[in-house]
Amino acid sequence: MAEEAAASWLIHCDGSALPNPGRMGLGALLIAPDGSRHTLSMATHTTGCNNEAELRALIAALQALQQHGARSLLVRSDSSILVEQLDGVKPAKPIARLSALFDEARALLQSFEQARLQWIPQHRNGEADALARAALGLAPRALAKPGRRAR
Repeated sequence: MAEEAAASWLIHCDGSALPNPGRMGLGALLIAPDGSRHTLSMATHTTGCNNEAELRALIAALQALQQHGARSLLVRSDSSILVEQLDGVKPAKPIARLSALFDEARALLQSFEQARLQWIPQHRNGEADALARAALGLAPRALAKPGRRAR
């Protein structure tokens, strides 16, 4: 089991839409089993909402990992909607207009031998957020640490 975990890639992904809906920026940090780090930061040519940007960032990261020959991965995202929809938990109101993107993400996830998703709080996803914002020409967001109020 430890050998299997050591062979896993780690993805931190995030998306931004400004305004919401608006231009979309996608960001992902890909960490290989050997610890090497790869980044993805790109703007789309279409407009959409934050949820769509989050999904598109994940899809781009999964496609990149396919090219790297990855077989096992852990995806960390601060989007509870993304994690719930793709981890088999159906939220009360599925987002119908994003169903094709969710289907594409599910198919990509199933192409790996092992793929797990994990929700993380926004303050633990800062690098992916900064990459998504950079794609839109924006500075990184100042995030408050847990237990502290943003000023």
